[in-house]
Order: sequence, then C-alpha cells, then structure tokens
Amino acid sequence: MNVTRPFKRKTTLQRFLDTVGDQLESATDVKPDLSAVSSRKGVKTGLIAAGSVAGLTAVSAGVSSLRDRIERGRDDS
Repeated sequence: MNVTRPFKRKTTLQRFLDTVGDQLESATDVKPDLSAVSSRKGVKTGLIAAGSVAGLTAVSAGVSSLRDRIERGRDDS
C-alpha cells in the first residue's frame, strides 16, 4: 500500500541547502558603496556594529560555558 503524504515537507538538509544557496546568491548581488565608508559617520557606524556583534558573541559563549559548568556540577552529585 502506497501512502502519499498530504504535505511535501523538506528535510533538514534540504532546508539547510536552500538557506546556504540563498545567502550565497544574495552575497554575490551586493556591490560595495565606498562613498559611505569614506565618511567618518560611516566608519563609526561600522565599528559600533562590529563591536556589538563581537560583544554578543562573547556573551553567548559565556552563557554556554556557564550552562556547561552547571550541568557538570549536577552530574557529579
């Protein structure tokens, strides 16, 4: 007996490959606008954005490390 599914759902791998493909496609469409970077305001905005991303990454790593320590402490008990 052949049962057909009512909805065609993508596998996790198919969704991942679609996302990667979309990101690569959009990255090739971007053209740099050097006039915005040459201004002081553009440079300052870029540095603030980069610092924010670095800060969020560090906080995320810290939270993960803390969770791991707590979980190891529970396992030892």
